[in-house]
Amino acid sequence: MRWIEDYKSKLVTAEDAVSLIKSGDTVFTSGNAATPYRLVRSLADMADDLRDVTVTHVLLLGDDPLSRPGMEKSFRHNSLFVGPADRAAVNEGRADYVPVFLNEIPALFTNKIIELDVALIHTSPPDEHGFMSFGAEVLATKAATENARIVIAQVNEKMPRTLGDCFIHVSKITRAIEVSEGLPELETKPPTDVEKDIGRLVAGLVEDGATVQLGIGGIPNAVLEHLGGRRNLGIHTEMVSDAIIRTIELGAVNGSRKSIHTDKVVATFILGSRELYEYVDNNPAFELHPVDYTNDPFVIGQNSKMTAINSAIEVDLTGQVCSDSIGPMIYSGFGGQVDFVRGAARAPEGKPIIALPATAKGGTVSRIVASLKPGSGVVTTRADVHYIVTEFGVASLHGKNLRQRAEALIGIAHPDFRSELRDAARERGLI
Repeated sequence: MRWIEDYKSKLVTAEDAVSLIKSGDTVFTSGNAATPYRLVRSLADMADDLRDVTVTHVLLLGDDPLSRPGMEKSFRHNSLFVGPADRAAVNEGRADYVPVFLNEIPALFTNKIIELDVALIHTSPPDEHGFMSFGAEVLATKAATENARIVIAQVNEKMPRTLGDCFIHVSKITRAIEVSEGLPELETKPPTDVEKDIGRLVAGLVEDGATVQLGIGGIPNAVLEHLGGRRNLGIHTEMVSDAIIRTIELGAVNGSRKSIHTDKVVATFILGSRELYEYVDNNPAFELHPVDYTNDPFVIGQNSKMTAINSAIEVDLTGQVCSDSIGPMIYSGFGGQVDFVRGAARAPEGKPIIALPATAKGGTVSRIVASLKPGSGVVTTRADVHYIVTEFGVASLHGKNLRQRAEALIGIAHPDFRSELRDAARERGLI
């Protein structure tokens, strides 16, 4: 049991742990529900002693002291997926954003495109063999720990011990701190009437025996609510939320028809309630893997009837999908949308689906548009798109020409905007 002595020798205070970080370093921090807040706050307290520290990460939850105005001389984010914590900093030029497919992030570290000096991670306590689980987020954390010179672990007795390819041994860390803190919880709001209508239409595309990927929010939750009558569904997804647990308990999900990882729910991170974290703790029905596996289109495509359900900000009449920006303002990131769209497209009987409300801003703005807003980025290309769903119907675009696409998309736009969209389509020569 030598690892116990090794572990105890590495235990320090948060202040001592982050003191290993020097000016000019590039620091990775795990994100989502695994954001190591105690370490991040202690790093922020060192701002006066540090300059030009780059902080790279995927989605950070909660308040981020490193991106507050006035911190830019000490810390600059290099965000791989923008969220509420760093959105203002990115759009004000105080932080940077890297457009990247989620499945390609670990290779940025492995191939030294982003050279890491330090990895700040958040783990479960060591098991009897000295292995700590990455818990609520695996994603790029494993690659970060394998490529950083220094690995600092925030070890939390309330971090669930998830199973899969998601462990690090005590011998691989440089310093550790111990905490007992509840993980961030995601408030689940009931789906709106519009989201329920979309959920019903999307659920109609999900066949018995399909393997499903869903994101987070009202539409995915509404889809899952309508899947209670399905049988033998499987889950191969980016994230697991509370709604997936409810679907399992209803008997709709058992994984028995999955082509790979039969009987298992496969994901790369967990985000939801305390009950969810307790449910997945040491639960062999769940496997968490690094994102270069879960989101690899070639892996995803091995699942027969793979049905990928993602959302968007707006879609133009040719089928181009914008989901990371509102005009030039960066809102989120590429995430795993394209990973799963392409994976589902290559799967036997697969279905890539983009679902969104037909309007925004209280019905005053159409999200089916003649052209994307100036400055908007195309995340999913018109050649990748198969199904677009709004509360007004399903548009099947794969193999359709631009005229057919425009007609189909106008047909699922809000009726208040169809005449305007038709005029714009005629002006562009689409119809």
